[in-house]
Amino acid sequence: MLLDVILGYDCNLACDYCTAVSPAMRARTLATAQVLAALQDGRRDGFERVSFTGGEPTIRPDLLGLVRAAAGLGYASIKVQSNGLVLAEPRNLDRLREAGVDRFHVSIHAHEREAYERIVQRAGTHAAMVRALRNLVERGLDPTADVILKADTFARLPAAVAWLHELGVRSVHLWFVSLTDDNRDNVASMPTMTDVVPAMRSAFAFARAHGMDVRSLHVPRCLLGDDHVHAWDPAAEGVRVVSPDATFDLRGSRLTGQRHVPACMGCSFESHCPGIRADYLEHRGDGEFAAARGQPATLAPRGLPVVRS
Repeated sequence: MLLDVILGYDCNLACDYCTAVSPAMRARTLATAQVLAALQDGRRDGFERVSFTGGEPTIRPDLLGLVRAAAGLGYASIKVQSNGLVLAEPRNLDRLREAGVDRFHVSIHAHEREAYERIVQRAGTHAAMVRALRNLVERGLDPTADVILKADTFARLPAAVAWLHELGVRSVHLWFVSLTDDNRDNVASMPTMTDVVPAMRSAFAFARAHGMDVRSLHVPRCLLGDDHVHAWDPAAEGVRVVSPDATFDLRGSRLTGQRHVPACMGCSFESHCPGIRADYLEHRGDGEFAAARGQPATLAPRGLPVVRS
């Protein structure tokens, strides 16, 4: 089981799809004492792994102390999910390793410099992100690259996976853009899942041929066809999220699939599919999932009627 601690929403980047980019959101944070209490509660309740994320956790001055506290409490695995800028400096990475971090995730957003820096809205940062990945690979730390799937990035996914392979990265997680909080009105950032699936299939094929582990976190199995084995539901493994706003189980939360539509009934994946994210259904309807099952749509995109033949 994993304790996922969102330390706060402050960050040294301002990604154009971020759900926590406003000053009000970025001011929300967990105090050190709150994090320590959550770590203690987690161990008491049997959680064996912990993840520190944000926002950007590496800009927290107390991160090393929190990692040491987690190690002292007996967490078997400690993860940091980062944009990597701070990890470009080897000493920062080595301090985290020495404190007890054994898993690193780096959000790459896009693999090409111009596209990356346009998304993160900070010039000169792409090189630092790449240095972080190289530092992790050189130390044998097997980093995972988190790749965002949104309207202006998904077509380059196969190239991004090949680029990561060339760098020595063997684990990739695919995150489908979310229309929540500060990104709720950025509808243009969300493509349809069926538009994205062909690029995903190419990426999966490359991964299988080159010994990579590429996982999809949000696209339901029914749309992936033979590639459904790449779908992954972290909530099924037991995840408790601790955030500045609330503590909750990941399963059934808005951060993951939570709704099943009529077409889901009788699907071979029904018993182990978490469903579809509510923000996706609100903006795209259920037509794609109904079509995959050979059924008519029942839920239209927001503001449009259901068209029945």
